[in-house]
Amino acid sequence: MVLYSAGRTSTQPTDPPPSGIRMNFLGGANEVGNVGCIIEDNTGTRLLVDYGLAPTRPPKYPSEAPRVEEAIMTHAHIDHIGMAPWLVAAYDTTLHSTEMTAAVSEIMWKDTYKVSDIEGYPLGWDKRDMDLALGAWNTHDFGEWFPIGQWRCRLHRAGHIPGAAMVEIETPEARILWSGDMDTRDSPNAVGASPVECDILCLEGTYGGRSHRPREEEEARFVAKVLEVVSRGGIALVPSFASGRGQDILRILHREAPHLDVHYDGMGTRVTREWMGCPELIRDADGMKRAFRWSKRVSGKSDRKKALGANVIVTTSGMLDGGPALWYLNRLRHHTANAILLTGYQAEGSGGRRLIEDGKIPIFGRLTPIALEIDKFDLSNHGDHSALTSFARACSPTDLVIFHATEEGRQALHEEFAGEMRVHLPTNNTPILIGS
Repeated sequence: MVLYSAGRTSTQPTDPPPSGIRMNFLGGANEVGNVGCIIEDNTGTRLLVDYGLAPTRPPKYPSEAPRVEEAIMTHAHIDHIGMAPWLVAAYDTTLHSTEMTAAVSEIMWKDTYKVSDIEGYPLGWDKRDMDLALGAWNTHDFGEWFPIGQWRCRLHRAGHIPGAAMVEIETPEARILWSGDMDTRDSPNAVGASPVECDILCLEGTYGGRSHRPREEEEARFVAKVLEVVSRGGIALVPSFASGRGQDILRILHREAPHLDVHYDGMGTRVTREWMGCPELIRDADGMKRAFRWSKRVSGKSDRKKALGANVIVTTSGMLDGGPALWYLNRLRHHTANAILLTGYQAEGSGGRRLIEDGKIPIFGRLTPIALEIDKFDLSNHGDHSALTSFARACSPTDLVIFHATEEGRQALHEEFAGEMRVHLPTNNTPILIGS
């Protein structure tokens, strides 16, 4: 199914702005995920930052992108790169990113294609488009300036996952910082983001108005729960995102409970191998390598059966929407000593959200009650309200654009900065003009 035909349904104005910076969010403005934003000025320079899709059921897609020669992908989560193959196939766009984002993209795109085929959802691109996109990457080191039309850009560490980038954009009229998904705290595998002085700050607001527990306390609480489950003869099933969370869980368990028998299954094992090719982007790459080798990697049916005798199973999908996690859950649900330990965001409509709210989850087409202990841990790699506000103030912008946030999160950040700087709350497909 064709989602849109290039040039037919774009919401982008045809002429460049007479002055100032124009931003048009194709997705991700007043929502979490599904990100894509066109930035342009009167030099005729036009840049697309991210072009993802929200992996909900059914998926949500951004609006059609106009013709762009250059796009920057901040990191390799599917809500930021999911529609990039369509972009390259439609416009022969060059994709810019860190080396790790490019390396992981093939795994993420292949999984998205497979899921769309199984679930029967439209995608808008096919394998040929993916192959084109894999040849469209132009990778950059952090701190390296590169040209985009009449502008200069460079990438900075975003702290979200290894290889995730903030984007600094130097235009004739303004210096822009696009935060991407970011966290100022160090995580087990990523160094936190540092402020960059700018005129316009585009800040993600996923956790606007909300606070995280101290990271060390939450990690300790997670390990304590794992040990409690194991001590009563149970298995801890830890559904984890393939790029970021699963690797963090391995690092935490290897550091705090190396005597445990931990099995690692799903797409995260392949992602981790790609990570190992970019050690300079990982916080303590040797530590990650040791944790990965320490875990028992599941690579087939026989390994999966052996994992049913483990202490801990770390596996995709992180939202219990598919993958090996459901296979394990279907077998572990009969023994009440076992537990499900959720470590990430559970989107509305996801299997994990339904499990939390209803105690039931679809397993292979059947709504199945789960009578196991379910616990949730805040191991997010997004900055919370305090981190976001401190970061924004340190960047000293004149204008602040809040995106990638719920309405509650946007309003909380707006109230925080009222009177300090001009705050913009964009909506999808409604261009905003700054500094005209």
